[in-house]
Amino acid sequence: MVSDFSDIDTMKLPKLAKRLCPHCKKHTEHKIAQNKKKTASSLTYGSKVRAKRRGKARGAGNQGRYSKPAVTKFKMTGKKVTKKTDLRYECKECKKKHMQKSGIRAKRVEFV
Repeated sequence: MVSDFSDIDTMKLPKLAKRLCPHCKKHTEHKIAQNKKKTASSLTYGSKVRAKRRGKARGAGNQGRYSKPAVTKFKMTGKKVTKKTDLRYECKECKKKHMQKSGIRAKRVEFV
């Protein structure tokens, strides 16, 4: 018996959903579309903070780790396998678009 697990990482969503429109202030049909996630920065927030700390007291002796020169790579190693979904909902009545509050991690999103 051979089982196919090809769509185990796929999150299936409907093309249309009835949701609360914040502009109309009532439940209406919404068209769901997925946007590509935009990366704001190559460094994480914590990495930036550490980088600033390291660079702050560079060259000043007798300050423990702060007297050391700044490290060239501040990125934390290890990449996540999935990205969070970035869904946009478009109201069919007022044509306004709004986003989902927080994304869910999924390898692929498929609209059925």
